[in-house]
Amino acid sequence: MNIPFPSRQFDEAVSAVCHGSVSDEQARALNELLRSDAAARDQYLLRVELHSRLASEPDLFTGMNEAKDAGSLETAVALPESVRGRQFPRRVRARKLNWAIALAACLMLLATGWWGVRQREQGTREGSTSQAVAMLDRVVDAEWSPGDAPPRLGAPLEPGWLRLKAGFAQVVFYSGARLVLQGPAELRLISPDEAICQNGRLIAEVPPQAKGFRVSTPEMNVTDLGTVFGVAVKDLQTALHVFQGSVEFQLSAGARSQSLKEGAGVLVEKSQAPQPIAADRAAFASLFDLQLRSSDAEVLRHEQWRATSSRLDEDPSLLVHFDFEQADPSDWRLPNASRRSETPPDATIVGCQWVEGRWQDKRALAFRNVSDRVRLSMSGDYESLTLAAWVRVQGLDRQINSLFMSDGFEPGTVHWSIRHDGVLGLTAIGAEPGRFQICASPPVLTLDLLGLWVHLAVVIDGGTGQVIHYFDGMPVSAKPLTIKPPFHIGTAELGNWNAQGFPKNDPFMIRNFSGAIDEFCLFRRALSSSEIRGLHAAGKPQPDALPQSRR
Repeated sequence: MNIPFPSRQFDEAVSAVCHGSVSDEQARALNELLRSDAAARDQYLLRVELHSRLASEPDLFTGMNEAKDAGSLETAVALPESVRGRQFPRRVRARKLNWAIALAACLMLLATGWWGVRQREQGTREGSTSQAVAMLDRVVDAEWSPGDAPPRLGAPLEPGWLRLKAGFAQVVFYSGARLVLQGPAELRLISPDEAICQNGRLIAEVPPQAKGFRVSTPEMNVTDLGTVFGVAVKDLQTALHVFQGSVEFQLSAGARSQSLKEGAGVLVEKSQAPQPIAADRAAFASLFDLQLRSSDAEVLRHEQWRATSSRLDEDPSLLVHFDFEQADPSDWRLPNASRRSETPPDATIVGCQWVEGRWQDKRALAFRNVSDRVRLSMSGDYESLTLAAWVRVQGLDRQINSLFMSDGFEPGTVHWSIRHDGVLGLTAIGAEPGRFQICASPPVLTLDLLGLWVHLAVVIDGGTGQVIHYFDGMPVSAKPLTIKPPFHIGTAELGNWNAQGFPKNDPFMIRNFSGAIDEFCLFRRALSSSEIRGLHAAGKPQPDALPQSRR
């Protein structure tokens, strides 16, 4: 027996599993399908999860309605009628027995099929930082040589080349050593304790914990003894300046080590004896000033965003704009900065803590506990909607992590979330009883992005019938929208979810967000790709830079 997906045979097999009537032949065929088809696994798990959750309370469980339009991969299964708040008679004991058998059958299939595949997939999940040796801590006017994507500010750096075309960058190694580069410069990361400077200027600050940190150049190898030193590499010569403490240097591997103390230096040209020089701190003054330069650049970047944000508030399609700029930290109200004539009222902050946002003098709201949320209420029906937010995700500890969700499952409402594996999800509830649709992206929030500011957006276009997910200004998925407009928000929550219509104290219904939100926008129209890119570019902590090259 062969079960295709999507198909009526698939629907019948899953239904048989959930009701404990699956045959051996169906079980074997379904198992084979789940081993090889990721979309079928997702759909199967969704249906089993809904069935098992609702079956846990007989008063609520009445069986799954047959999903309409089941031929579409993007059409989710029907919601049980219990979610719509209707009352039903209590099921007999046989129903409980059927549910127990169904759950056992589900677990058997998961254990023999899906689970092994899923574990292998998770083992190769992108974004593992186990090989990283350093992080990019600060940049000022940085331009990276053409090639791969530029390193993200705050992101882990794996062994490889950093090619800085212009500007300044500070790299913090996991050993604790800090290097400040001035472009043009080429630096190769080797390990937490070693780097190679092929060209350019740098200063190294090495605390006692990182004693023994090594910087190599084409002319010498420098080993720190607990110090601050500078290196300038250009035209087959290396100049070494010791500003604090002492270092040892070798002209070649195996050669005798020589010591330099504070205030001393040496100039080495290829094939020539080293020449003593005095350490010249003034020659590296611009690198020592990085902290001040970085602070000034942050202030300027923040002011640029404020100017763009003020113009954005004039957009007549902007329903909600939380910029977290005008709120009083002692107040529980969160002002809506949109200046349209009929803006929704200010939101209410429940729990949450004020923290530093994308810039040092910019505030954001941190969501740390299951009670933390921002509640708002708005009326109106809309053909299209666009949601966008700057978020810093600290962890994906829930199966579903809420970004912005309408209360419950009223027709036309939307739920925006991040799945535990980094998938972005948009759920639209249909007007017909028991109909909804989940539009999911590929996994985009990888492990190396946790703790960093990222821009997320989703466009629900009722006119063209599409849902488009964006990550950092770029579209990552576009799915057909089978739920028809109008859409509306009603009462909703940012960073959490009020699960109306479900059993209380159900862990699956806890969908709080763990992290911080710096800005949130809700438009009553479908923004274009160029407009989403504009929102991302205007709000980036650092301006766009040229890509880097790694080899």
